[in-house]
Amino acid sequence: MGYFKDALKGISWMTALEGLTKAVAVLKIAVLARILTPSQFGSYGIALLVLGFLEVITETGINVFLIQEKDEIQKYLNSAWVVSIIRGTLVSLLIFLSAPLVIHFFNTPQVITLLYLIAAVAFIRGFINPMEVTFQKELKFMKQFLFQGLLYLIDAGVAISLGIITHSESAMIISMIVAATVEVILSFAIFKDRPRLNLDKEKFLKVIHSGKWVTGAGIFAYIFQNIDNVTVGKVLGTTSLGFYQQSYSISTLPVSGVSDIFSVVMFPVFVKISDDAKILKKAFIRAFGAIFFLAIVFGVVILGFAHPIILVFLGPKWLSIEPVLKVLAVFGVLKSILNSTYSLFLSLKMQKTVMLSELFGIVGMGLVIYPLVLKYGIVGAGYSTIIAVICSLPVIIVNIQKIFIPKDVQKA
Repeated sequence: MGYFKDALKGISWMTALEGLTKAVAVLKIAVLARILTPSQFGSYGIALLVLGFLEVITETGINVFLIQEKDEIQKYLNSAWVVSIIRGTLVSLLIFLSAPLVIHFFNTPQVITLLYLIAAVAFIRGFINPMEVTFQKELKFMKQFLFQGLLYLIDAGVAISLGIITHSESAMIISMIVAATVEVILSFAIFKDRPRLNLDKEKFLKVIHSGKWVTGAGIFAYIFQNIDNVTVGKVLGTTSLGFYQQSYSISTLPVSGVSDIFSVVMFPVFVKISDDAKILKKAFIRAFGAIFFLAIVFGVVILGFAHPIILVFLGPKWLSIEPVLKVLAVFGVLKSILNSTYSLFLSLKMQKTVMLSELFGIVGMGLVIYPLVLKYGIVGAGYSTIIAVICSLPVIIVNIQKIFIPKDVQKA
């Protein structure tokens, strides 16, 4: 069938992109982990937490909206770009204003420079041409591979080069600034359709209204992903946060990659076949089965070879993370399987379901993370992530039944 052929091509190109980006990410971490200290990684992590949080709470859901819409993107191009610029500027200003509060909360005055630098990343990203989303919407995954692959290479190249020269964690943020600048330039050079500073109130409100559940889901997803980082950073300090974040990155790198590949490809495919329940169900089962199998395989590899993996990718000074790495490997498998269902819900405009799933996870984690961190340290934070995923599962199971099981069968 047409959708299956398109999906296979997309998965092939996204697998290549994921392989490239993960390889580049591993190389970047392997080099910088031998140059920078865990505390420096922790400081960098705090800056990312602030950027991520502010980007999430101002998320408009533009990309999801543009992919879901049957109309041509050009119809919403100007309004989407203006919204993006406003958002980027707002995030940048909020980072500047919140910087003193952040360094007070974490007791990390050395982070102030990183916060000012990362504010520039948010501002520059706001000017990216929204036409980029056509790579995914029109299933042009080969072009997406070339485009994003180049950006990842630029980011890693600058980070490694500056890291070697300066031995400063700011190298990783400067590389983000460079990559964001290049992305803005390329997004206008590649696409003939270029936005203008022209806001259509009706279209603006439609974008904002459609994205409200995406915004909610994004906020809860961010909290789900970072409540453990905030707790570790606050209770145990930047060194422990550096250890925890790197163990998290390694443990979830391959399994999250699997779900990311399928999510990017299957979301637009599911949108195209959403009117045919039988074909949609068949496509979902195939994608879910593939993700389930691959996630289990990668998880078992990390569990079985945690010690040599740490030695190869981080070096001997990081060996103390082996226990938490194994715990987070289990979380990575479970979360990858859970996230594989989100592209289905988004294709059916069920953003609220994704939001509720993340909310249940947050509640579960929030109830246990503080006592677990106090008792078990960063390993306790790892345990809390597994509990969070388990709490999210009921929402997913119930809503998948609603989609694929007829109401009369459910009642019976």
